[in-house]
Amino acid sequence: MNKFYQLKNQALEKWDKLFNADLPVIYIGAASCGKAAGAMEILVTIQTTLKELNKTANVVQVGCIGPCYLEPLMDIALPGMPRISYANVTQEKAKKILKAALVDGDISASQAVGHFGDDRFTEKSGIPKFFDLPMLKHQVRIILRNCGFIDPENIDHYIARGGYQGFFNALSKSSLEVIEEVKESGIRGRGGAGFPTYKKWEIGRDVPGPIKYVVCNADEGDPGAFMNRSLLEGDPHAVLEGMLIASYAIGATAGYVYVRAEYPLAVLRLKTAIEQMREYGLLGMNILGSGFNFNITVKEGAGAFVCGEETALIASLEGERGMPRPRPPYPAEVGLNERPTIINNTETFGTLPNILRNGGKWYSQYGMPGNTGTKTFSLVGKVKYTGLIEIPLGMTLRQIVFDIGGGTKKPFKAVQTGGPLGGCLSADLLDTPVNYENMAASGSIMGSGGLIVMDETTCLVDLARYFQSFSKSESCGKCTACRTGTRILVDTLDKIVRGEGEANDVGILYTVADTMQKTAMCGAGQTAPNPVLSTIRYFLSEYHAHILDKYCPSGVCKELFDYYIDPEKCTGCGRCIKVCSTQAITGEKKQTHFLDTSKCIKCKNCVDICRFDAVISVPRAVTVKTDPYSEITL
Repeated sequence: MNKFYQLKNQALEKWDKLFNADLPVIYIGAASCGKAAGAMEILVTIQTTLKELNKTANVVQVGCIGPCYLEPLMDIALPGMPRISYANVTQEKAKKILKAALVDGDISASQAVGHFGDDRFTEKSGIPKFFDLPMLKHQVRIILRNCGFIDPENIDHYIARGGYQGFFNALSKSSLEVIEEVKESGIRGRGGAGFPTYKKWEIGRDVPGPIKYVVCNADEGDPGAFMNRSLLEGDPHAVLEGMLIASYAIGATAGYVYVRAEYPLAVLRLKTAIEQMREYGLLGMNILGSGFNFNITVKEGAGAFVCGEETALIASLEGERGMPRPRPPYPAEVGLNERPTIINNTETFGTLPNILRNGGKWYSQYGMPGNTGTKTFSLVGKVKYTGLIEIPLGMTLRQIVFDIGGGTKKPFKAVQTGGPLGGCLSADLLDTPVNYENMAASGSIMGSGGLIVMDETTCLVDLARYFQSFSKSESCGKCTACRTGTRILVDTLDKIVRGEGEANDVGILYTVADTMQKTAMCGAGQTAPNPVLSTIRYFLSEYHAHILDKYCPSGVCKELFDYYIDPEKCTGCGRCIKVCSTQAITGEKKQTHFLDTSKCIKCKNCVDICRFDAVISVPRAVTVKTDPYSEITL
């Protein structure tokens, strides 16, 4: 065990040399979001500018800290001063900021968006403090405590911030004591179902046999979701340490990280971290002299959404087509290669080191009874501040959307939780505390953590159609309820948005969705109708407008309306003419403009740019066709 303290002292020494030297530290966000926004070009500018100024600084590439809408992000911490964050940095801006900070000592540049507290340990927990940085100051960072603060490809950074201490603490306990610590924390599986983590581990531990497996489910397939990817890119060692803890608790000797091949940076950093663990003796035989043996392999998935379901994931690991199988037996009893297999979500594993380092009781202080701890979400859509967030369970949807997300520019309409299998919740539910039970009772799910915010410009019927199309494409087709049900739902919704809806269509949608929930074989098929059922439940008037009035109130379903310029509101400013790519709008300056509907492609550019709300939509009459599903039996 002395080897662990050697590793820790070595890491702390390197960390102190990096951050306690009389040198500035420059952070650059180098996760996928930052790189897509141009972070690598900014990194080159930092290096060339340092040479031009003849200055020396420690430059650290870090993972995503959260506010993706501010990328590229560059932070500077001058010796003895707080870390200052600069947003939407360009190469030209980077040069000016660096010159002002490193030559003049001026860190109050106009591009600064906020500052942090001490990015070292704040207390025993090591949770960073945020002051006036938008979006971050209302959060509690446990899972993401290292994201944006360490180089994810440097194991010494992770160890210096308490990394692998949780695993070391686990080795000093029996497997039963480790499971008891997890039980006291109250953590539930963060993959969406919310099954108590300790119960799954108890089942796996109690099944006899010399071979057991631990699998990290990083097959994040929800459109718009990036929680797992960001954690793997920003703090891969946390997830791998969590797998070590779980494997010790149940007696496993082999583990797999099942990750989407579409996440190349996450895969690269995982593999780098695993190699570093081997070099440091944290994987393999007789880890830290404890007699415990464990190895981890990265398995890249081919992108099938259904492989997020654990039995389909197991089939894929075994080289078979990813299709769910009936349960029981559950994977904890009979899983990979017919051996006991514990499958947990990426976020669950990333949380475990904090629990074993600080104690289950410490963790249970966050969240609410029965829903302890924190949860990460990807906050996207029509909200002002988009990105990755972490909040204690029990925070309301209103606090998430408006306090953290900054609200919407146009009137709020709905928020969808749980990704394509979740539900769309109306403004009446904004004060609902977010937890597993409340989301289910509202007709949605927690899911892995996708949050899509919508305003009045979103058509909920069209949105339901989009997610049903996704579910239809991703259905494995094994069971009739899902294979046939998703097709009927999509066909019926297609007909409605074309203006061909009939009075009994809502009844058809409800009947098919209800049948799927009750008879589909796996969780994907059972929850696939949630977008349809929730939009019918909370936005029935929109279905009536599409079916009875042949009109889309949000101006999205193009076959149901035409654009028209209101002569009483038009000032003749000409802004709409400039953005019309088909020359459908004509008119002289300061005179009422005219829109030719035969040329209009309904791109909405004129609607978005008009400052006087002069471009409005008017209903268009559409011929109704016969419904092929008017007589339906499943």
